[in-house]
Amino acid sequence: MKTVTDTTHCDDLAKALEAFRDHAPLIERWGTGLARRLGSGARLLVAGNGGSAAQAQHLTAELVGRYRDDRPPFSAVALHADTSSTTAIANDYGVQEVFARQTAAHGRPGDVLLLLSTSGASANLLAAAERAHRLGMTVWALTGRSPNPLQLGADEAVCVDAPVAATVQELHLVAVHMLCEAFDQAVARGTADRPADGAAGSGEPAADGRPGADGRPGAGGRPGVVGRLVGRARTVGRTPPGPSGASGAPGSAGAPVTPGEGHA
Repeated sequence: MKTVTDTTHCDDLAKALEAFRDHAPLIERWGTGLARRLGSGARLLVAGNGGSAAQAQHLTAELVGRYRDDRPPFSAVALHADTSSTTAIANDYGVQEVFARQTAAHGRPGDVLLLLSTSGASANLLAAAERAHRLGMTVWALTGRSPNPLQLGADEAVCVDAPVAATVQELHLVAVHMLCEAFDQAVARGTADRPADGAAGSGEPAADGRPGADGRPGAGGRPGVVGRLVGRARTVGRTPPGPSGASGAPGSAGAPVTPGEGHA
Protein backbone atom coordinates (compact mmCIF):
# COMPACT_ATOMS: atom_id res chain seq x y z
CA MET A 1 0.00 0.00 0.00
CA LYS A 2 1.42 3.35 -1.03
CA THR A 3 1.64 5.99 1.71
CA VAL A 4 1.98 9.74 1.39
CA THR A 5 4.79 11.38 3.36
CA ASP A 6 3.45 13.65 6.09
CA THR A 7 4.41 17.25 5.26
CA THR A 8 3.41 18.70 8.64
CA HIS A 9 7.08 19.18 9.52
CA CYS A 10 7.64 21.20 6.35
CA ASP A 11 4.51 23.26 7.00
CA ASP A 12 5.66 24.05 10.55
CA LEU A 13 9.08 25.11 9.27
CA ALA A 14 7.64 27.34 6.55
CA LYS A 15 5.34 29.05 9.05
CA ALA A 16 8.15 29.67 11.55
CA LEU A 17 10.46 30.91 8.79
CA GLU A 18 8.11 33.76 7.89
CA ALA A 19 8.30 35.17 11.42
CA PHE A 20 12.03 34.43 11.61
CA ARG A 21 12.73 36.88 8.77
CA ASP A 22 12.20 39.73 11.23
CA HIS A 23 15.48 38.76 12.95
CA ALA A 24 17.57 39.42 9.83
CA PRO A 25 18.77 42.93 10.84
CA LEU A 26 20.00 41.70 14.24
CA ILE A 27 21.80 38.71 12.74
CA GLU A 28 23.45 40.95 10.16
CA ARG A 29 24.60 43.28 12.95
CA TRP A 30 26.02 40.29 14.81
CA GLY A 31 27.99 39.19 11.76
CA THR A 32 29.39 42.65 11.11
CA GLY A 33 30.26 43.23 14.76
CA LEU A 34 31.86 39.82 15.05
CA ALA A 35 34.08 40.55 12.04
CA ARG A 36 35.32 43.71 13.74
CA ARG A 37 35.98 41.96 17.03
CA LEU A 38 37.70 38.88 15.64
CA GLY A 39 39.69 41.07 13.27
CA SER A 40 40.90 42.98 16.33
CA GLY A 41 42.17 39.81 17.98
CA ALA A 42 39.10 38.85 20.00
CA ARG A 43 37.70 35.30 20.09
CA LEU A 44 34.29 33.69 19.67
CA LEU A 45 33.30 30.95 22.13
CA VAL A 46 30.21 28.88 21.28
CA ALA A 47 28.31 26.31 23.32
CA GLY A 48 25.18 24.18 23.21
CA ASN A 49 23.87 20.78 24.28
CA GLY A 50 22.94 17.85 22.04
CA GLY A 51 21.76 19.03 18.63
CA SER A 52 22.65 22.60 19.61
CA ALA A 53 26.23 21.44 20.22
CA ALA A 54 26.32 20.27 16.61
CA GLN A 55 25.08 23.69 15.48
CA ALA A 56 27.75 25.37 17.61
CA GLN A 57 30.48 23.30 16.01
CA HIS A 58 29.03 24.01 12.56
CA LEU A 59 29.47 27.74 13.18
CA THR A 60 33.05 27.49 14.44
CA ALA A 61 33.98 25.30 11.45
CA GLU A 62 32.71 28.00 9.07
CA LEU A 63 34.79 30.70 10.77
CA VAL A 64 38.01 28.77 11.26
CA GLY A 65 37.69 27.20 7.83
CA ARG A 66 35.55 29.18 5.44
CA TYR A 67 31.88 29.73 4.68
CA ARG A 68 31.89 30.38 0.94
CA ASP A 69 34.86 32.23 -0.54
CA ASP A 70 38.47 31.99 0.58
CA ARG A 71 39.48 34.32 3.41
CA PRO A 72 41.74 34.29 6.48
CA PRO A 73 40.81 32.02 9.40
CA PHE A 74 39.35 33.56 12.56
CA SER A 75 39.39 32.35 16.15
CA ALA A 76 36.21 30.46 17.11
CA VAL A 77 36.00 27.62 19.64
CA ALA A 78 33.13 25.16 20.27
CA LEU A 79 33.41 24.49 24.01
CA HIS A 80 31.83 21.03 23.95
CA ALA A 81 34.36 19.73 21.41
CA ASP A 82 37.14 19.24 23.99
CA THR A 83 35.81 15.96 25.38
CA SER A 84 38.61 15.51 27.90
CA SER A 85 37.94 18.92 29.46
CA THR A 86 34.16 18.60 29.44
CA THR A 87 34.18 15.13 31.03
CA ALA A 88 36.81 16.10 33.61
CA ILE A 89 34.87 19.23 34.59
CA ALA A 90 31.58 17.32 34.73
CA ASN A 91 33.19 14.66 36.91
CA ASP A 92 34.93 17.07 39.29
CA TYR A 93 32.58 20.06 39.38
CA GLY A 94 29.24 18.89 37.95
CA VAL A 95 27.61 19.20 34.54
CA GLN A 96 26.46 22.74 35.28
CA GLU A 97 30.10 23.92 35.20
CA VAL A 98 31.22 22.33 31.91
CA PHE A 99 30.86 25.54 29.88
CA ALA A 100 31.30 28.13 32.63
CA ARG A 101 34.74 26.82 33.61
CA GLN A 102 35.92 26.73 30.00
CA THR A 103 34.57 30.24 29.49
CA ALA A 104 36.62 31.38 32.47
CA ALA A 105 39.70 29.67 31.02
CA HIS A 106 39.46 30.94 27.45
CA GLY A 107 37.37 34.11 27.60
CA ARG A 108 38.76 37.64 27.79
CA PRO A 109 37.13 41.10 27.90
CA GLY A 110 35.81 41.93 24.42
CA ASP A 111 35.32 38.29 23.43
CA VAL A 112 31.88 36.98 22.44
CA LEU A 113 30.07 33.98 23.90
CA LEU A 114 27.27 32.61 21.68
CA LEU A 115 24.92 30.13 23.36
CA LEU A 116 22.40 27.90 21.56
CA SER A 117 19.42 26.30 23.29
CA THR A 118 15.99 25.23 22.04
CA SER A 119 14.53 25.56 25.54
CA GLY A 120 16.54 28.56 26.69
CA ALA A 121 16.69 26.97 30.14
CA SER A 122 19.85 24.82 30.19
CA ALA A 123 21.59 25.35 33.52
CA ASN A 124 25.11 24.93 32.12
CA LEU A 125 24.49 27.63 29.50
CA LEU A 126 23.02 30.01 32.05
CA ALA A 127 26.10 29.51 34.24
CA ALA A 128 28.36 30.21 31.26
CA ALA A 129 26.47 33.42 30.46
CA GLU A 130 26.87 34.62 34.03
CA ARG A 131 30.59 33.81 34.04
CA ALA A 132 31.10 35.56 30.70
CA HIS A 133 29.51 38.76 31.95
CA ARG A 134 31.78 38.74 34.98
CA LEU A 135 34.75 38.58 32.59
CA GLY A 136 33.53 41.52 30.49
CA MET A 137 32.46 39.38 27.53
CA THR A 138 29.42 39.96 25.31
CA VAL A 139 26.77 37.21 25.39
CA TRP A 140 24.48 36.38 22.46
CA ALA A 141 21.87 33.64 22.43
CA LEU A 142 19.92 31.60 19.90
CA THR A 143 16.89 30.14 21.65
CA GLY A 144 13.35 28.87 21.21
CA ARG A 145 10.25 30.81 22.12
CA SER A 146 10.52 33.89 24.32
CA PRO A 147 10.55 34.72 27.10
CA ASN A 148 13.09 32.28 28.47
CA PRO A 149 15.92 32.45 31.05
CA LEU A 150 18.77 32.42 28.53
CA GLN A 151 17.21 35.25 26.53
CA LEU A 152 17.01 37.29 29.72
CA GLY A 153 20.59 36.41 30.68
CA ALA A 154 22.09 37.42 27.32
CA ASP A 155 22.91 40.85 25.99
CA GLU A 156 20.95 40.07 22.82
CA ALA A 157 18.98 37.05 21.64
CA VAL A 158 17.30 35.62 18.56
CA CYS A 159 14.25 33.66 19.75
CA VAL A 160 12.60 31.29 17.28
CA ASP A 161 8.80 31.27 17.60
CA ALA A 162 8.15 27.55 17.04
CA PRO A 163 6.63 24.91 19.36
CA VAL A 164 8.83 22.00 18.20
CA ALA A 165 12.54 21.69 19.08
CA ALA A 166 13.40 20.30 15.63
CA THR A 167 12.03 23.42 13.93
CA VAL A 168 13.93 25.65 16.34
CA GLN A 169 17.19 23.85 15.56
CA GLU A 170 16.60 24.08 11.83
CA LEU A 171 16.13 27.84 12.05
CA HIS A 172 19.20 28.11 14.29
CA LEU A 173 21.14 26.68 11.34
CA VAL A 174 19.58 29.32 9.09
CA ALA A 175 20.76 31.93 11.61
CA VAL A 176 24.28 30.45 11.59
CA HIS A 177 24.49 30.71 7.81
CA MET A 178 23.06 34.24 7.77
CA LEU A 179 25.61 35.28 10.40
CA CYS A 180 28.43 33.76 8.34
CA GLU A 181 27.21 35.57 5.23
CA ALA A 182 27.21 38.92 7.05
CA PHE A 183 30.61 38.11 8.58
CA ASP A 184 32.20 37.35 5.21
CA GLN A 185 30.72 40.45 3.62
CA ALA A 186 32.16 42.56 6.44
CA VAL A 187 35.59 40.96 5.99
CA ALA A 188 35.44 41.60 2.24
CA ARG A 189 34.62 45.27 2.92
CA GLY A 190 37.61 45.54 5.24
CA THR A 191 35.43 45.91 8.34
CA ALA A 192 37.58 43.34 10.14
CA ASP A 193 40.48 45.82 10.01
CA ARG A 194 38.52 48.33 12.10
CA PRO A 195 38.18 47.93 15.88
CA ALA A 196 34.89 47.35 17.67
CA ASP A 197 33.91 49.05 20.90
CA GLY A 198 35.21 46.96 23.75
CA ALA A 199 37.24 44.70 21.45
CA ALA A 200 40.83 43.79 22.13
CA GLY A 201 43.40 46.26 20.87
CA SER A 202 43.66 50.02 21.11
CA GLY A 203 43.14 50.53 17.40
CA GLU A 204 46.01 53.01 17.15
CA PRO A 205 49.02 52.33 14.93
CA ALA A 206 52.42 52.33 16.55
CA ALA A 207 54.55 55.44 16.26
CA ASP A 208 57.24 53.55 14.36
CA GLY A 209 54.78 52.59 11.63
CA ARG A 210 54.13 49.04 12.78
CA PRO A 211 50.47 47.95 12.49
CA GLY A 212 48.25 48.79 15.44
CA ALA A 213 46.88 46.12 17.76
CA ASP A 214 43.63 46.03 15.78
CA GLY A 215 45.46 45.17 12.57
CA ARG A 216 45.00 48.53 10.79
CA PRO A 217 47.88 50.01 8.77
CA GLY A 218 50.56 51.76 10.75
CA ALA A 219 51.81 55.27 10.18
CA GLY A 220 54.13 54.09 7.43
CA GLY A 221 51.27 52.51 5.51
CA ARG A 222 52.18 48.91 6.32
CA PRO A 223 49.11 46.66 6.18
CA GLY A 224 47.50 45.47 9.40
CA VAL A 225 47.16 41.87 10.56
CA VAL A 226 43.92 41.16 8.68
CA GLY A 227 45.13 43.04 5.61
CA ARG A 228 48.27 40.90 5.49
CA LEU A 229 46.27 37.70 5.95
CA VAL A 230 43.83 38.65 3.19
CA GLY A 231 46.73 39.43 0.87
CA ARG A 232 48.33 36.09 1.71
CA ALA A 233 45.08 34.22 1.13
CA ARG A 234 44.69 35.81 -2.28
CA THR A 235 48.08 34.45 -3.38
CA VAL A 236 47.35 30.84 -2.42
CA GLY A 237 47.83 28.59 -5.45
CA ARG A 238 49.75 31.18 -7.44
CA THR A 239 53.21 30.56 -8.85
CA PRO A 240 56.09 33.05 -8.66
CA PRO A 241 56.38 35.64 -11.46
CA GLY A 242 57.98 34.42 -14.70
CA PRO A 243 61.25 35.82 -16.08
CA SER A 244 59.49 38.62 -17.91
CA GLY A 245 57.54 39.68 -14.83
CA ALA A 246 54.76 40.83 -17.12
CA SER A 247 51.41 41.16 -15.41
CA GLY A 248 48.94 38.50 -16.46
CA ALA A 249 51.60 36.34 -18.13
CA PRO A 250 51.57 32.61 -17.39
CA GLY A 251 53.09 32.02 -14.00
CA SER A 252 52.81 35.68 -12.97
CA ALA A 253 51.57 36.87 -9.62
CA GLY A 254 48.53 38.28 -11.40
CA ALA A 255 47.13 34.84 -12.20
CA PRO A 256 43.76 34.07 -10.65
CA VAL A 257 43.47 32.04 -7.47
CA THR A 258 42.30 28.47 -7.94
CA PRO A 259 39.21 27.99 -5.77
CA GLY A 260 39.50 25.38 -3.02
CA GLU A 261 37.04 22.66 -2.19
CA GLY A 262 33.71 23.80 -0.76
CA HIS A 263 32.96 23.19 2.89
CA ALA A 264 31.11 20.11 4.00
